[in-house]
Amino acid sequence: MSEVVHTDHHDEHDHGPEKGLLRWLYTTNHKDIGTLYLWFSFLMLFIGGALALVIRTELFQPGLQFIEPAFFNQMTTNHGLIMVFGAIMPAFVGLANWLIPMQVGAPDMALPRMNNLSFWILPFAFGMMISTFFMDGGGPNFGWTFYAPLSTTYGPPSTTYFIFAVHLMGASSIMGSINIIATILNMRAPGMTLMKMPLFVWTWLITAFLLIAVMPVLAGAVTMMLFDIHFGTSFFNAAGGGDPVMFQHIFWFFGHPEVYIMILPAFGIVSHILPAFARKPLFGYTSMVWAVASIAVLSFVVWAHHMFTVGMPLFGQAFFMGATMVIAIPTGVKVFNWIATMWRGSMTFETPMLFAVAFVILFTMGGFSGLMLAIVPADYQYHDTYFVVAHFHYVLVPGALFSIIAAVYFWFPKWTGKMYNESLGKLHFWLSFIGVNITFFPQHFSGLAGMPRRIPDYALQFADFNMISSVGAFIFGFSQLFFLYVLINGIRSGKAADGLSWEGAKGLEWTLPSPAPYHSFTQPPKVS
Repeated sequence: MSEVVHTDHHDEHDHGPEKGLLRWLYTTNHKDIGTLYLWFSFLMLFIGGALALVIRTELFQPGLQFIEPAFFNQMTTNHGLIMVFGAIMPAFVGLANWLIPMQVGAPDMALPRMNNLSFWILPFAFGMMISTFFMDGGGPNFGWTFYAPLSTTYGPPSTTYFIFAVHLMGASSIMGSINIIATILNMRAPGMTLMKMPLFVWTWLITAFLLIAVMPVLAGAVTMMLFDIHFGTSFFNAAGGGDPVMFQHIFWFFGHPEVYIMILPAFGIVSHILPAFARKPLFGYTSMVWAVASIAVLSFVVWAHHMFTVGMPLFGQAFFMGATMVIAIPTGVKVFNWIATMWRGSMTFETPMLFAVAFVILFTMGGFSGLMLAIVPADYQYHDTYFVVAHFHYVLVPGALFSIIAAVYFWFPKWTGKMYNESLGKLHFWLSFIGVNITFFPQHFSGLAGMPRRIPDYALQFADFNMISSVGAFIFGFSQLFFLYVLINGIRSGKAADGLSWEGAKGLEWTLPSPAPYHSFTQPPKVS
């Protein structure tokens, strides 16, 4: 009778030095794939950020200075698309690849080869999207929401390539989501029930279901665009009996859950970091799980709050206003739970904690301006102004992006075995924090005064706020180059990491890997 020998296929196939660069092409190791996602999203962050700096350079002064209005439109469109689909989402998927198997006690993701494929689709999708800049008529110029008929009847010839790129991104997201759901539901360690999972795992489980639900909606929208452009249909062309407003309904039925897809994993990250540096268990674990689930469900019934000005019936406006405000309740539960976690904790403020606390404060500000936008008569005034730009950037930059940066600092010692330079990390935080507020806070005032968004020129009265905003954008942008330096410096010459690597780490031992879930620890020792 032959003896069956079990080998770890990762060690056998993925880590041989003879493979060199091919190891990254063929790897099925969740850690390698997580690393690929994270570096790819970092590259996209710099590309999308460069487009943003072109926008802010043009807006530094009134008048047309540097670029043509048509190219300005391409900049705004591609900045939004690259940041949403290329930077934020792949970064969260990278974190999921790294952390979920380790947090649920699985040897790897459930479907490792599909995991590899879901990553390698992305460079081709974004390569195609960025290449549209060099085509006749230029790249997509119709805003990241690509409203029809602007994108169908009047879009440049490169729109077809843009549609194909969106299809590829959607396929990648769906494959990644299937993988995450299969891993969490089938591969948890014995004894880890659903209500014992770390919160990051919970937030990603719910996010993955959201992705599977809404990505086909986006695929349907861009397929109808394709038919309108090439096959003579009139889904969105009023001249042929179509309805441009239908496009907005379809797009935002995808787009609003998409906004929550970009913030729910951030909630999970912050729910790990705050307890660690407060040296207390997370307050209200069960309520946090239910809050995330209820936010996800509610995200499907609020889409038309993006469309209050299209002429919908009064009852429709009232419904979407009320539904939007209801989302503030579970979100408020989460914020109060985070505050209660920190309350009377033995807090120290290392870099991950600084980013996490800034997340709570600034994300809450973004939430409050969202409540303002939910009020129908007020939204008529705010709509398509810089107030909206300020609102969603406060949610997505100090929200989603700060949480990703916090996660990178927090798990960096776990990933690399090295410790980044804490002083440089704190400097990066303060540059980012100051830069992001100088950039986006003045935009609230510009918007309330009536400055329209997506326009390369503006009236003289907006000049001061725009100048301040542009200066902040360059501070924030270059501070992310500094972040790259901090990471590479840590990888190359950081000291070896151990459980007490953070400077204020006395009492932090209780957060180190343990069979018990995060929420079930007894009270950790207080720091004297």
